[in-house]
Order: sequence, then C-alpha cells, then structure tokens
Amino acid sequence: MFIQMRKIEVTEGNSDKVVERFSKPGIIEEQEGFIDSTVMVKKVRRGNEEVIVQIRWESEAHWKQWEKSDAHIAGHKANLGKPKPEHIVQIEGGVYHVQAVKTAKKAETK
Repeated sequence: MFIQMRKIEVTEGNSDKVVERFSKPGIIEEQEGFIDSTVMVKKVRRGNEEVIVQIRWESEAHWKQWEKSDAHIAGHKANLGKPKPEHIVQIEGGVYHVQAVKTAKKAETK
C-alpha cells in the first residue's frame, strides 16, 4: 500500500472549506488502484487550523499513474495563474510506503 498525505494549514474558521473540497465526489475515485481518502481536522482552541488529507493507493505505480493522467494534469492546469485562496496559509505533502498494518481482532462467535 502507498499513501499520499497533505497537511494544509488554514486560517481560523476555514477548515470546513478544505474539508468540503476534498470530500466532494471526483474522478480520483474512478482511478485504478485508488483505495480511499480520509480528511481529518486537528482540533484547536484558537488560531490556524490544520487539515490532513490522506489518500491510499494499492501501490506507488497506481499513484504515479494518477499523477501522470490527463485528468489530474488538466485539473492543475485549470488553476495555473490563479492566486491561492486567502484562507490557505501553507501546504506540506509527503508520500509513504506502508510497512505494517494492524487490524482489530474479531470476537469468535459460538
């Protein structure tokens, strides 16, 4: 398994805008090797908020296939030259190879 993650720092009160953007149906769900995506918000009392977007792929090859796809490239080209939204403070990204996974043990039924 292969995971792409983004940490998006946004101004206070604006995490819902990022959650909405990454929660909408899109073409990524139709891509071969796509497993799922998870959008998380770090609870803060005050100040900038943090949104984590995790996208799981069956393999790095599937992720690369998506990154090089016409649909993905067209989506980025559509935003070229546009200023980033004012509520976005910073975006960090990373990709990870999953090394181990633990799952819950199911109780045996008699």
